[in-house]
Amino acid sequence: MKKKNPEKPLFLFLILASSLASMATAKSTIEPCSTKDTCNSLLGYTLYTDLKVTEVASLFQVDPVSMLLSNSIDISYPDVENHLLPAKLFLKIPITCSCVDGIRKSLTTHYKTRTSDTLGSIADSVYGGLVSPEQIQVANSDTDLSVLDVGTKLVIPLPCACFNGTDDSLPALYLSYVVRGIDTMAGIAKRFSTSVSDLTNVNAMGAPDINPGDILAVPLLACSSNFPKYATDYGLIIPNGSYALTAGHCVQCSCVLGSRSMYCEPASLAVSCSSMRCRNSNFMLGNISSRESSSGCKLTTCSYNGFVSGTILTTLSMSLQPRCPGPQQLAPLIAPPDNVPKELMYLPSPSPSPSPPPDSDDDVVGGGIITAPAASPRGLTVPSSSSIPGNPANGPGGSISVASCPSSYYSFIAFLISIASCFFVV
Repeated sequence: MKKKNPEKPLFLFLILASSLASMATAKSTIEPCSTKDTCNSLLGYTLYTDLKVTEVASLFQVDPVSMLLSNSIDISYPDVENHLLPAKLFLKIPITCSCVDGIRKSLTTHYKTRTSDTLGSIADSVYGGLVSPEQIQVANSDTDLSVLDVGTKLVIPLPCACFNGTDDSLPALYLSYVVRGIDTMAGIAKRFSTSVSDLTNVNAMGAPDINPGDILAVPLLACSSNFPKYATDYGLIIPNGSYALTAGHCVQCSCVLGSRSMYCEPASLAVSCSSMRCRNSNFMLGNISSRESSSGCKLTTCSYNGFVSGTILTTLSMSLQPRCPGPQQLAPLIAPPDNVPKELMYLPSPSPSPSPPPDSDDDVVGGGIITAPAASPRGLTVPSSSSIPGNPANGPGGSISVASCPSSYYSFIAFLISIASCFFVV
């Protein structure tokens, strides 16, 4: 009788165990919460295929115009909402971040399944790793997902963070960013004008080590508003270098790179809006007048002060400064992109440069639009190292980096089977 080899099953187990240990588990930063308040947040999303602006907006149930302005894309182009955006384009998607079951997340996105969809393809391809198959399954526990029928409506839980809209006591908006294989902490920090230490603290990381699939909360420097609490757009905050629409698409606000001051003006959309003239003056919203005098520069400004009961609130203010400021600066707008050159997708991202001031010699500045050539976001080509779960004490507001599995469960089983098959063949 042939003698059995008891070492073979044990050896196979050791191989599988070591393979499992070597596989990096993706981490996602979680912000605990205890209230029902909401905040504005952003998702970093890379298009998996060519999609129209409206199709991208429909994936996340967001306003297409607001999505364009969040990426400083000029909305004055003809039929811009039907413009075809290229695959691999990186976009910032504005979402509402809520408090659900004690943690920050967004549950406003729904998806209708299509032919050949799986939980893995929806999570990894359609939503670019912002969610895992397991998270989709948990969020739809009342639905049988063993077989995905075409047209099944799924809740897609998406990561987000608020951290009180501040970072080191400065206004900030948080972007949920999925780490790519070519990313490093230094490259991500440079791309989004922050620091490695700040990223490490915000994400409660014990060390600045990342793996592909990790989801980081990236603080974006921003301009905050001072609107009254009874305004519908109370708490409006805009990241540096971008825009936001408010007051029913009537008002467009900008935050210049390196600035903390929000500048608002009438939007370029043809919509029915309430009066935007400052009371008892000929000044329209966004107008600034400067006049030199022997005592200094006399400034008169018509500023936006919130949207209340369908009315656009404006404030006329006058001040005396030692010298007159230059023309009002605006964040540069880009044309809707048609392509993403490969040589741009894999190079280190450049440091942002200050936006040039508009050419204007008028005494009253109305806030003209500055256009710039379309540019594509880029990453840094340095491999990342192994990841270590962080210490919650390092992050703001009790953030915690926890592991989640972004890959399909079935892919993992196939991986284990392939290892076992190779062993037995040998």
